[in-house]
Amino acid sequence: MGYAPDENLSADDLFKSRYRGIRPAPGYPACPDHTEKQTLFKLLEAQERIAVILTESFAMIPVSSVIGYIFSHPGSSYFNLGKIGLDQLRDYAKRKNISNEEAAKWLSPNL
Repeated sequence: MGYAPDENLSADDLFKSRYRGIRPAPGYPACPDHTEKQTLFKLLEAQERIAVILTESFAMIPVSSVIGYIFSHPGSSYFNLGKIGLDQLRDYAKRKNISNEEAAKWLSPNL
């Protein structure tokens, strides 16, 4: 049930994160910007292929849906994004081509 060829994990193993690598998702501490779900949805053609809908607040329907980034490197580890400064916020907004206010809306827990 893992993604590496030699993984044969039970549900309990998965729950206890006994898999190799990490599986963070947009909106979680390592990548708090929920808007990145929109990018993933476009790349995966999620709505067309599996009928998962992304709401204007970036919730997914059906609510049991999940999306994430999969890193299988054995040295990968989870981390939290700390507080960011206004200079970082402005740079992020510029790179995403959104306003500083929009960026602040999605990154507010980290300001």
